[in-house]
Amino acid sequence: MSPEERRLEAKGWNEVVVNDSWMVFKIMAEFVEGFQTLQKIGPCVSIFGSARVEASHPFYSLAEEIAYQITQEGFGVISGGGGGIMEAANRGAKRGMGKSVGLNIELPFEQDANPYIDKDKLLHFDYFFVRKVMFMKYAQGFVILPGGFGTLDETFEAITLVQTGKSERFPIILVGTDYWSGLLDWVKDRMLSEKMISPNDLDLIKLCDTPEEVVHEIGSFYKKSNLRPNF
Repeated sequence: MSPEERRLEAKGWNEVVVNDSWMVFKIMAEFVEGFQTLQKIGPCVSIFGSARVEASHPFYSLAEEIAYQITQEGFGVISGGGGGIMEAANRGAKRGMGKSVGLNIELPFEQDANPYIDKDKLLHFDYFFVRKVMFMKYAQGFVILPGGFGTLDETFEAITLVQTGKSERFPIILVGTDYWSGLLDWVKDRMLSEKMISPNDLDLIKLCDTPEEVVHEIGSFYKKSNLRPNF
């Protein structure tokens, strides 16, 4: 054994490498379960937003109504499966008698799955990156209500995948001018002005305030494009 290998063994790194190898099988299992469950759901829209929003908050009501109206156009709804805006999205889908999908993830401080998810369409994940693949692959649109770091992560991953051609283009809609306008102004004033992005990249994002506007954007997009898996 080389001196470097002895140092790694003393620090327990050899065990970490072995554990990482076995982790592959758990990751594969999450992918397989996700693919098998979601390939049957048909056209859906993923709705994102904060888990911290109470049911009395206007954003909750807005998310529920958006989800309801989306189901009236023949789409199902995919959420992160938890509370707040995710719960509102599943609640609206259930009210509209549409498919209600929940991609729940185990976290130390949240989250239990909300009660408005179809029982045969509730999945549990340990890995964020596997969960994000499911959001992307099986959604024909992203509707993003106010949220925190997780919401931003999902939003910019979607934009990046479409921008780079790794995903088919699909509607990416930010809901709430007051909430998102500062971020969009920064994107234009800094990223665009310093040529970190192209002017056409701004066309990948739409900004809406009402359920009717959201539904119109999705409907208009699919009058010109076919529904298909994103990648």
